[in-house]
Amino acid sequence: MWITINRNSNISLSRQIYCKIKDMILDGTLKFEQKLPSSRTLSKELSVSRNTVLDAYNQLMAEGYLDTKNGYGTFVSKGILEYKVDFKLNYTFESVDNLHINKQKNCIDFRSGIPELKLFPRKEFSKLYKQILYDLSDSDFRYGSVAGVWCLRVEISEYLFRTRGIRCNPKNVMIVSGSTQGLSLISQLLYKNNKKVVVEDPIHKGLLKVILSAGYSVVGIKVDDKGIDTDLIKSVKDVSFVYTTPSHQYPLGGILPIQRRLELIRCATENSYYIIEDDYDSEFRYEGPPISSLYELNPRKVIYIGSFSKILSPAIRVGFMLLPDNLLEDYKALKMYSDVHTETIVQYVLAEFIRDGSLEKYIFRMKKLYNRKRKHLIEVLNTEFKNEFKIKGEAAGLHIVVHFYNIKFTESLINKVFEANIKVYPIQQYAIKDILEYDHEIILGYAHLSIDEIEKGIKILSKIIHMNQDI
Repeated sequence: MWITINRNSNISLSRQIYCKIKDMILDGTLKFEQKLPSSRTLSKELSVSRNTVLDAYNQLMAEGYLDTKNGYGTFVSKGILEYKVDFKLNYTFESVDNLHINKQKNCIDFRSGIPELKLFPRKEFSKLYKQILYDLSDSDFRYGSVAGVWCLRVEISEYLFRTRGIRCNPKNVMIVSGSTQGLSLISQLLYKNNKKVVVEDPIHKGLLKVILSAGYSVVGIKVDDKGIDTDLIKSVKDVSFVYTTPSHQYPLGGILPIQRRLELIRCATENSYYIIEDDYDSEFRYEGPPISSLYELNPRKVIYIGSFSKILSPAIRVGFMLLPDNLLEDYKALKMYSDVHTETIVQYVLAEFIRDGSLEKYIFRMKKLYNRKRKHLIEVLNTEFKNEFKIKGEAAGLHIVVHFYNIKFTESLINKVFEANIKVYPIQQYAIKDILEYDHEIILGYAHLSIDEIEKGIKILSKIIHMNQDI
């Protein structure tokens, strides 16, 4: 294979190999199902280590450019050349004004919470959907259970035990149309006049609106690097529930330590309120073992909310909750008069996707890809903003929070970034109270962006910031 590499470049050898092969696929030099040299052969040809080639091949496979066939080797994936590549990325530009062309179409949006939708397992889902449509009985097409399809509830309970160590009875698993609906229903279910809800500050503003729309007054408790400050919760009276993201605080990324978890459980027990644990992206943790859940400490006081939106796609609109026994009947009545039941056919499909191991295989694959993207994002930040920032939070999820020491994200600066077709999201937008340090912090979501988009976006961001340092 004709590849040249530059050993004097500051770009890693594996990255150079990855880029060369990808470019040859996109420009048609490498055709569909064309076989590539084995990693051993290419490593000898280029005089690099085999691991260097394997790293490049693995990245290309993770992004869908290459496939492997047992016993036959590595091939170019199908379908790539159906899409025309309109431009090649060019990082050497003289003026930011040159980037204003096709603003909407080519916008690089660092929005958080969006998975890599290009790699959604369409083939597996399509096959399962067709199979299940033929296999379902006529009665399965009637109105379904308000609690959800039983087989999915069973699979979720077993999945949670395998992956999170959570023990729960399937009868306590309630299927909802996404975690947002779950939070909305629980907010309504637990509502009492003059009761308050304690939330983390900062918080996802969409979920805050869900809680406010149920009629509550909200008390925001400042978050530090260990999550919500449980000492501050003790002074709040007349609480209906506490909403928290303990395994990966959104958006700052801290993990609630066991000491605070136990204190939170104790407060909830002594003051007769519930804790809503939103476990929105626990599958994607890149360093260390999975974080234990609050739910397992006291299933009678903790309502656990999970979703498949971050794992697979927001379009699926399937989430779930683990409810204590004493709330089940009232919840089912409320769900009945909300939307009767969550769409059932996709529940059967998802149940089979979990049962046959496909979900966990998919998560494993995506976790490797997201970790590569995360590392590359940090590498580019280190190149463009050397000694100017720090990363906050744990190595987990689909976004990072970046604190810049001497950069303040004013409205004027953010507008200039937007004008250059880059979207970043200041932490201050998620804060209930104005906190000075948040003026220096932004969220960078990376899961849905390509490696090239991440690199291009940060280079443009750097250019604009360093040109407008005093704004």
